[in-house]
Amino acid sequence: MPDKAVRRRSGAPSKGDLRELKILEVLEELLAEKSFDALTTGDIAERAGLSRASMYFYFSSKQEALVALFARTVEALHEKSRAAAGDPAAPADAIATALRRTRDRWHEHGLVMRVAIDQSSAIPELGALWRETAEIFIDAITAILVRAGVPDGDGPAGARAVAGAVCWMIERTFYHASAASPEALDQAAETCRVVWLRVAGIEP
Repeated sequence: MPDKAVRRRSGAPSKGDLRELKILEVLEELLAEKSFDALTTGDIAERAGLSRASMYFYFSSKQEALVALFARTVEALHEKSRAAAGDPAAPADAIATALRRTRDRWHEHGLVMRVAIDQSSAIPELGALWRETAEIFIDAITAILVRAGVPDGDGPAGARAVAGAVCWMIERTFYHASAASPEALDQAAETCRVVWLRVAGIEP
């Protein structure tokens, strides 16, 4: 029987890994049915087909499970944002690609991201994860703006400061639009693309 290290190297998930994944999938399903505040660890365990004691073997609380779910959700955003920073395409194309990838993630998991943002003041780990995600995205926006000709200097007109404003504009816009409808999110993504292009000095 291969040990855990061998299983990880071979890419084969253990039974424990699969059970943990099931818990996170169940949590995401339940968030569509009731608020996080109303949700209990018992609800999660029951839907996952586990006893409460077994649930606690994986996560000590619903808060810890939400942090794990959010970390799994934003991991792809981290990868896509880093890819955007090194995208050799023309700035306008890189902007379109970055926003499309981000929009797609919000389409798939917008509810998880909204709940995590809402709970970030009460669960510090969520706030730290979201700030890390934002910083990676700001790095990508900065790189694209600099390539488009925005000065890479300090101060409020520098590329990084401008990138921060663009990042948080996108976050708030996607947050509200994803709660409205998929169509609203698509429209919001297009609006953010136009704003980003204009900030970069590129006519849409």
